[in-house]
Amino acid sequence: MSRARIVMLQIVSIATLLLAWELVARAGWVDPLFIPAPSAVVAGFANVADTALGGLADTFAKTAIAYVLSVVLGVAGGIVLGSVRGMRDVLNPFVVAAYGMPKILVLPWIVLLFGFGTMPAIVYGTIHGFFPILVMVTGAVRDVDPMLLTVARSYGARRRDVYVKVILPAIVPSVLASMRLGIVFCLLGVLIVEMFAGIRGMGYVLGALANGFRAPELFAATALVSVASIAIVLGLDALNDRLSRWRG
Repeated sequence: MSRARIVMLQIVSIATLLLAWELVARAGWVDPLFIPAPSAVVAGFANVADTALGGLADTFAKTAIAYVLSVVLGVAGGIVLGSVRGMRDVLNPFVVAAYGMPKILVLPWIVLLFGFGTMPAIVYGTIHGFFPILVMVTGAVRDVDPMLLTVARSYGARRRDVYVKVILPAIVPSVLASMRLGIVFCLLGVLIVEMFAGIRGMGYVLGALANGFRAPELFAATALVSVASIAIVLGLDALNDRLSRWRG
């Protein structure tokens, strides 16, 4: 199936869904207080656009900082843990336990230490994104084909050459996959803090709209965050394709 046909089918599917939603809402089959029609959501966006865009910019600024920290720490830590077997054997159970622990449990402690505002959102977002990246990169380094390492060393490759020319190209797909996952987790962490301990940002805006029972504006703000996050993930997918060609 051609790319143009696929895109056309996707557009038709979305348009059909929106039309069905509009008809159901206008027929009164759902309560507009909780599920407004798409036309009402568009009107609601006009009412909340300035506030939502400002909140989104603030949220993405904090998410960007948390994301950079989580990627740098997660990839570096994953490479070290994956390549040093003794360290991995000792620390891996603790890493897996921390990864599986609900991160919401540490949120009160972060708020207690850092108060309200920007810092707790960055710290919590970093924690949310760090562990998925660390676990995936550790596994990727651990699973590099030993034959490749043996061949490289037999040809006199130094440790630096082994990392740069063998290990890093081999783990590129896993690193990119972890980065796509990490951005979602970082954004989620920042939004959670903004909802429960924030004084500004998109999470704070969403919470205020929900508490005010402003459903059209809430749907519009939620759609804005969703579209922006999807665009970021698609951008990382494009980067993944480009780096995959370099790896090949």
